[in-house]
Amino acid sequence: MIFTIFKKELKDTLRDRRTLIMMLVIPTLVFPIILNVFVGVSSSFTEEAAKKKVNIGFVGAPDNYVTQKLHELPKTAGEREIIMYDDTASLFKDIRSDAIQIGLYTPADFDRRMTNKEPAPVTVYFNATDLGMKDRAEVYLEAIQEQAKVERYQLMELDEAELSPIEVQYQNIASGKEVIGKLAGGILPYIFIAFGFLGCMYPAIDLFTGEKERGTIETLLTTPVRRWQILFGKMGVVVLSGLLASTCALLGLFLSIEVFDLVKNPELLDIIHEILSPTFILMMYGLLFPLTVFFAGTMIPIAVYAKSFKEAQSIITPLNIVMVLPAMVGFFPGIELDAVTAAMPVVNIVLATKELIAGTLDFSLLLISFGVMIALAVLAVTVSYKRFDKETNVIM
Repeated sequence: MIFTIFKKELKDTLRDRRTLIMMLVIPTLVFPIILNVFVGVSSSFTEEAAKKKVNIGFVGAPDNYVTQKLHELPKTAGEREIIMYDDTASLFKDIRSDAIQIGLYTPADFDRRMTNKEPAPVTVYFNATDLGMKDRAEVYLEAIQEQAKVERYQLMELDEAELSPIEVQYQNIASGKEVIGKLAGGILPYIFIAFGFLGCMYPAIDLFTGEKERGTIETLLTTPVRRWQILFGKMGVVVLSGLLASTCALLGLFLSIEVFDLVKNPELLDIIHEILSPTFILMMYGLLFPLTVFFAGTMIPIAVYAKSFKEAQSIITPLNIVMVLPAMVGFFPGIELDAVTAAMPVVNIVLATKELIAGTLDFSLLLISFGVMIALAVLAVTVSYKRFDKETNVIM
């Protein structure tokens, strides 16, 4: 009987265009759109900053050592033009108006200091809102500094190797999976959770509040079917809708990588293929299932209580923020899955998924996280049943 109600409600849900868009279309497209925009904007900014002609304002002697070396830098360092200034006041004004992008100041005794082998200061001025200009200035000054060091070593007849008594080497022992899991692993569960919630919302409202508005709930309740069977049949559709929305988000990620070829780095591709294994996907769904049941069990009492679709939507929509906001914890570095965070709803799923991506998941903490969500899911279903069983809630 539960399955019969489930099939009937699923057919009705799949006929609703609005629900299909929220459940299937948007989650499938969100990853390709986000990645495409991110890659396109990032590449555009990088290329624009690298190709942009840079006007460099200079306060100091015209034949200064720095200006000479700036002219000698290869064209690969970017097109540039040096403009001389008499004072820093006019230099600051032109930087703010974007007439020049970088300002350099050297004291009057700069060349004397260089000749006497003393430290010679250079002050760099830039506008932090002009993206990429600080990086260009660093490229120029580092190249000039390295050249000046080599020249000074030659004048002093010194071997550069003899001036470096300690050679430090840094070796990363974390795998690529760990790096992605710890630094960027919070994005994946956040999107799955957000769309899992949205996937549940519209069917929950339509199958309970919508039936009250249409006046068909009374007819359904007169059939020789137990009320908990009706509830479980309808809830099954709500849970399935949430899981379908999450699945479509995963499909969107797959399309972004395999079809639209938005990830160009072959090493990163290999790591992503290693992460998105059948074992990972099954374990991720194992974590998402009780969470989706919890979402459904939280929405259904509201949908049962509400007198209209608008009223249900106005109550459940702010609930989206309350439920999904804890998922943002995954974006913060340093927050790990432990005995405390494993007991926090939603947070535990996000952190467990991050550990799963990184391949460092502690299964005892996984069991705690899973147990907490199962307990909350059971509690939510119990509350849903009590609200649905109350006559005044289901009859208009």
